[in-house]
Amino acid sequence: MAWKEVKETMSFREEILSLGRQPDTNIRELCRRFKVSPKTFYKWLKRSKVEGVVDLSNRSRRPHQSPARTDPAVESNILAQRAEHPSWGARKIRRLLLNRGQVEVPANSTVHRILQRNGRIDPVESSKHQPWQRFEHEAPNELWQMDFKGWFRTNDQQPCNPLTILDDHSRYVVCLEACLNQRTDTVKARLTATFRRYGLPERMTMDNGAPWGNDLEHRHTPLTAWLLRLGVKVSHSRPYHPQTQGKDERFHRTLDVDLLRWHNFRDMEHVQKHFDDYRHVYNRQRPHQALDFEVPASRYRVSIRDFPEQLPPIEYDLGDIVRKVDPKGHLRYHSRTYTVGKAFHGYPVALRPTTEEGVLNVFFCHQNIGRIDLREN
Repeated sequence: MAWKEVKETMSFREEILSLGRQPDTNIRELCRRFKVSPKTFYKWLKRSKVEGVVDLSNRSRRPHQSPARTDPAVESNILAQRAEHPSWGARKIRRLLLNRGQVEVPANSTVHRILQRNGRIDPVESSKHQPWQRFEHEAPNELWQMDFKGWFRTNDQQPCNPLTILDDHSRYVVCLEACLNQRTDTVKARLTATFRRYGLPERMTMDNGAPWGNDLEHRHTPLTAWLLRLGVKVSHSRPYHPQTQGKDERFHRTLDVDLLRWHNFRDMEHVQKHFDDYRHVYNRQRPHQALDFEVPASRYRVSIRDFPEQLPPIEYDLGDIVRKVDPKGHLRYHSRTYTVGKAFHGYPVALRPTTEEGVLNVFFCHQNIGRIDLREN
């Protein structure tokens, strides 16, 4: 089909030139009939010889010299960064080069054209990007998001469960750990190491799965009870609403695109080595679009709240009604049994009257974990 179009174009040009060479031909009238400007006709005529046609094909308008073209060394550097970070676009690569002190860095559009010209842009993937409405807390450590990414097997058939914890304000990844399982003691050990290094956040949010939540009636587990004792508030995402954990979910996608899909890991130690390297790149090198292309490390600082090596005693106000939770997760009040949750077995909880008569809030440490309505049977 393409050959036919070219052949017709060449025949068309040969014909009009042949007719135009005839004696007494009105060139302007001929051009009007063939819908060709006289300027174009005389251009073709100039390029032809008296006998036959030399070359009437379209010629490239590309200049013989391009003084403003990007320096080959700069272009090579851009392509090298793309090869090292295959998921990074023009803006991230440009910002990385600026952060590294490179003097001659072309505009975003030029970097994009370089990537496009060298076949480094997938038009299908590029069309998938959608703008997001972003929300964030005002300061670091006001909220950490925590979750497990989908597990995978290493080459030695070990199940790897990536545990991720991300600061909401700065997007700084404080924890990226390869775990063999999702049990409470495993997560607690990783959290302890993280708290010792970065301090305690004000609040942590997580989903409703193990090991940090069961269901709507039993939102707490021994792990979240431990967090509450440390003075960390706990919140859970709404069921079937992963966007509540949006920043951590987005990090999971980035981790997959940047790292996981490109590697086969020998064992857990090999995974953790790559996780440590990637966490450094993500926190300190990779420009983040939501941060005006700054890196997360530019906005993060450690918490001023130290991790206590020994848990503080549980104390309540003098006016509180204190009850101890039994092994089944129940407490007794006014000759009635109320369910609090097995996570609080053996701990004291406080009952505090509300402004609504006959209704009391139930507190464990500093957090409201439920309420009692004495008006109900």
